[in-house]
Amino acid sequence: MLTYSADSSAEPEIAWRLVAEPGRWSRWAPHVRGARGLGEPEVQTGADGQAVLVGGVPLRARVIAKQSQRFWTWEVGPVRLRHRVRARPGGCSVAVDIEAPFPVEALVRVTYGPLVAMLMANLARVAAEDARRAQRRTRREEDRRAAAGG
Repeated sequence: MLTYSADSSAEPEIAWRLVAEPGRWSRWAPHVRGARGLGEPEVQTGADGQAVLVGGVPLRARVIAKQSQRFWTWEVGPVRLRHRVRARPGGCSVAVDIEAPFPVEALVRVTYGPLVAMLMANLARVAAEDARRAQRRTRREEDRRAAAGG
C-alpha cells in the first residue's frame, strides 16, 4: 500500500468537503473536472459512475465504502484509493492510501505517486485558504452586527 499525506491548518470539516464533494475536486486536483454518478453533493457508497478528467475524459469508478467526515474509498480499474481526513491539533491531516496488485502498484509509485504527493499538499493548502476565508467572513458579519447595535 502507498500512502501520501499532508497536514493542514483547516478544520477537518473543510477538508472533508473538498475530498468528498466531486464538484470541489478540481480546486485541489486540476486534472479532475468532477464526476458523474458518484453522488451529489457527496460521494455515496455503492455509486458506480465516472471521474471526469481534463478534456472530458471519463474514468470509470465505483465508491465502495464511506464513513462520513472520516474516509471514503473508491475503485478505479484495479486500483483502490482511500481518501482520509483526520483531526489533529491545530487542524487536520489529509491522506490517500493506494492499493493495487503488485505490478500496478509499483507502476503507480513511480508514475502517479509524485503527483499524488503534490495533490495532497495542494489539498491541505486549499483547505487552509478556505478556512481563512471563512474566518474573515465570520469576523465581517460580527463587525456588521456590532455596528448595527445587535
